[in-house]
Amino acid sequence: MQASRVRVLGRSLVKPRPSVLPHFQPTRRLLSTGTGSEGASAPPPPYKSSLWKRFLQTTGTITLVTVATGTAFYYFAQKDRTPGPQLPHDPSKKTLVICGSGWGATSLLNSLDTEDYNVIVVSPKNYFLFTPLLPSVAVGTLNPRSIIQPTRYVTRHKKRQVTVIEASATDVDPVAKTVTFADTSEIQGAVSNTTIPFDYLVFAVGAEVQTFNIPGVREHACFMKELEDAEKMQRHFMDCLESAAFPGQTPEEIRRLLHMVVVGGGPTGVELSGELHDFLEEDLRSWYPELSESVRITLVEALPSVLPMFSKQLIDYTESTFKEAKIDILTKTMVKEVKEKSVVLQMPDKSIVEVPCGLVVWAAGNTLRKVTRDLMAKFPQEQTNRRGITVDECLRMVGANGNIFAIGDCTATSYAPTAQVASQEGAYLARVLQQIAKKDELEARLKALQTAPEAEVQEERAHVEKRLAKLEKIRPFKYSHQGSLAYIGSDRAIADLPFFNGNLATGGVATFLFWRSAYLTTLFSLRNRTLVATDWIKVKLFGRDVSRE
Repeated sequence: MQASRVRVLGRSLVKPRPSVLPHFQPTRRLLSTGTGSEGASAPPPPYKSSLWKRFLQTTGTITLVTVATGTAFYYFAQKDRTPGPQLPHDPSKKTLVICGSGWGATSLLNSLDTEDYNVIVVSPKNYFLFTPLLPSVAVGTLNPRSIIQPTRYVTRHKKRQVTVIEASATDVDPVAKTVTFADTSEIQGAVSNTTIPFDYLVFAVGAEVQTFNIPGVREHACFMKELEDAEKMQRHFMDCLESAAFPGQTPEEIRRLLHMVVVGGGPTGVELSGELHDFLEEDLRSWYPELSESVRITLVEALPSVLPMFSKQLIDYTESTFKEAKIDILTKTMVKEVKEKSVVLQMPDKSIVEVPCGLVVWAAGNTLRKVTRDLMAKFPQEQTNRRGITVDECLRMVGANGNIFAIGDCTATSYAPTAQVASQEGAYLARVLQQIAKKDELEARLKALQTAPEAEVQEERAHVEKRLAKLEKIRPFKYSHQGSLAYIGSDRAIADLPFFNGNLATGGVATFLFWRSAYLTTLFSLRNRTLVATDWIKVKLFGRDVSRE
């Protein structure tokens, strides 16, 4: 008995140890629910990040994106502010004089390779004005400085120096090839008139307001052509409001002072009417509640409808939107006279009505400047179109021997006098001038080869003549219509866009967002885009300023 116990004990002592210890058996038993087999186990719970950790990750991502975007914005802003060194004028290059700083001239400067010419810009304004947003300035939606770009900003970023002269061109001599200009600013130096020669001249002086010789327009109406016009209209509008708020005014006088008449049913007149309505609804009702119900806006157009360049569908949409906004549209109505306190209208039935009003804004067409008429008079046989300078298919002034180009509103072409047309003409002319510079260079080289021995330069001369033959052919200008846009108030806009072989007509809030994005991208610099976008945000948050200077 004792021996058998010893044997059992011996076997237990020599029993081999297991190779793997059963570490997880107790855990499996503890996790068992008792409903299944004893060895069954549940899956581990999914990993859940804490709310604080997710907050830190999101904050870190936003911070990195903000820092990266801010750094890139600062880099490009500083790059625009600090232009590098430029090449000096080269006496061997030909002189190109550009008269004007509007859409055509600025588009030309942006695209022109200034290494090909010694470029001189002559303009009474030392800035480019983004005219499509001028109505927004007139009611305080945008700051005036937000839509102007100094001309020197463009010229200082060119490879070769460009001379900018703030002066008004007074005479062009196409025979002597000279331009005479005068300093018309308030402060003048010892020299205020001078004449410079040119090899090529780009005449882009634009146009001035057409009054049709209607009495009282220049004396009593506000224009919407230049920056000072928009600022003047804003002052007069606020003056009408404050005068109407003066104690003791009769109801009839209040209604007269607060009646705004806009003459011209084109994009400028329509957009100004829409901006005035927005000013009334979004700001004046808060700050002038006793006067807001007396404000009236009337749009006068001599044609059968407003916005004749848009499709019938969009014209109807605009008229219905204005009707909802209580903006009166008087079509087939002509202005016969503008008085200090009223405007005389000829109605569709030929009756004459005198309408009391506090402000008249004139946005009804363009006419030629005196310097343009004087230049045309020097070519009496070729320049007979009273609408403007006659140009050929390459924008060369007819009769001027190919050394004077004319673009923009001062010309008479088959295209509408719009910013889009002038901009495309400027970009096209930059390519033409580059081609002409190459041709002039090859002609000089060919002339130099005339004195060399025939056997040595025969092959090079043939090559130069072949290249010259190609450069003689200049492709004509072709306008590519990119569509028409107009803001009609109440956060709505209309767009008539080319779409395949037809047109896409659209209007509403989505089109308004497209209108804003299109204008932001059309602005010439990061500075202007930032200022305009900031102004829009400020107006949305704080409203328009109703103080009067």
